[in-house]
Order: sequence, then structure tokens, then C-alpha cells
Amino acid sequence: MASFPKIKLIAIGKVKKGWIREGIEVYHKRLPELDLVELKDSTPEKEGAQILSMIKPSDRLLALTEEGKTWSSLAFADFVSQADSHNLVFAIGSAAGLSPAIKQSATQCLSLSPMTFPHEVARLLLLEQLYRTKSILQGSQYHK
Repeated sequence: MASFPKIKLIAIGKVKKGWIREGIEVYHKRLPELDLVELKDSTPEKEGAQILSMIKPSDRLLALTEEGKTWSSLAFADFVSQADSHNLVFAIGSAAGLSPAIKQSATQCLSLSPMTFPHEVARLLLLEQLYRTKSILQGSQYHK
């Protein structure tokens, strides 16, 4: 059974919709390995500089972008399981998106879907997929 790594999610802006916030809280409770950091809205360049200042040499930065790679849940779980000693850091931008500096610095750019979602919904979807990944790696029934 593969282990689930430490994960940090850096997201721009506060979640304003209560139903999304509630969903995020549910999955955050199920993922004690997750450090959720919310940064204040600014410009993509300032947000990017702030995100990059939080990245350590041992971190693997993963940027959520519309043009990123899409994975099945099983392929994503396989990728996460191979994190080794690296901490995975996911970055979700504001409605304006992520700065080019973040996309260039990222180990991987990924997309949750070819469809476009509000950044608040993307945050909830990513947390659900991280929980699904943990379930897959632990062999639980959630993924079935």
C-alpha cells in the first residue's frame, strides 16, 4: 500500500460561497496531511511571487491551469504515490489565473477537466480528488 505524502494547497482568495466552503471543510478534515493556505487576491504577478516565496527546494510545485495535463483518478493516484520524499504543493490562482512564472516553475501543470470551473469550485474538486487518491492508495472502498 503506497503512502500519502504531505500536501500543501496554496489558493488565491477566500471562498465566498457557503456550500463550497462546507465541502472544502469536509475534505480538509479527511486529509490531515493537507496544509491549506489562502493568499489575498492581488495581481497574478504579485500572487506568483508570493507563491514562489513559499516553495522549498524539496517541494514539487503543481499548477492547476486550463491548459494543463488531465489525468484519470487512478493515474493521478499513481503520480501522487511517486512523490517520494517531496512535498507536493498545488497552486490554484484567482479568477485571473496563475502567473507565467508559476506555470514555468511548476514540475507539472494539470487540469481538472477540459471544462472551465470557477476557481472556488476547482479548489473543492481538487480536494475531492486528493481524498479519492488517498482512498485509492489505501485500498478503501471510496473510489469504487
